[in-house]
Amino acid sequence: MIGAPQSVNRAGAGGLTCQDWLVSQHEISTLQQLRELYPPPAERAVRKELDHLDRHCRQFIALCPFVLVASSDAQGACDVSPKGGPAGFVRVLEDQRLLIPDAAGNRRLDSLQNMLQNPSVGLLFLIPGLGETLRVNGRVVLTRDPALLDGLQTGGRPSALALVVTVAQAYLHCAKSILRSGLWSVESWPGPDELPSAAQILNDHIGIGDLAESAAALADSYINRI
Repeated sequence: MIGAPQSVNRAGAGGLTCQDWLVSQHEISTLQQLRELYPPPAERAVRKELDHLDRHCRQFIALCPFVLVASSDAQGACDVSPKGGPAGFVRVLEDQRLLIPDAAGNRRLDSLQNMLQNPSVGLLFLIPGLGETLRVNGRVVLTRDPALLDGLQTGGRPSALALVVTVAQAYLHCAKSILRSGLWSVESWPGPDELPSAAQILNDHIGIGDLAESAAALADSYINRI
């Protein structure tokens, strides 16, 4: 290829490797370039967006046991945190506000620290067996108000705080990604021996060197600190 650096491993002009150079030649950096690849959305894809939670969104959330919460800090570093509980553990307060209990996890507080710096969040609600998902974007406030925490279900220990999300956008997302992945198809799931155990992975990542200790610590957290 004319003009490309000769070595994949050695930096060339401007400090670019061959791989860097190839990526830069095909980088998409403008909306016009995007629209050359993707035509404008259909009218129904645009019009489906709401600025509140209607009765369908409310029913979806009432049946949902799992939501992914995306956040970023002031510098743009991102995090996605899974939240789960009994179906309906996320409470709709009113048309533009919902309440997500924060059950005790690993106590790293990655997402919660992000929210203190940048209140913008994105939520993705999933219902097992259903292809469509519900997407909600908005702004979050952290609260420890006893009146709001009272009665929240986490499936484990009581929540010490909750996320109050003010809804800016809400819309149903089509099932194409779920269908492509076969996410809910048991036949597509990997077998139990295709991946090392979580204890083995954590043991290697942390470098403890004691698999039995890792397995025991993980089991204890799932039984006694859920």
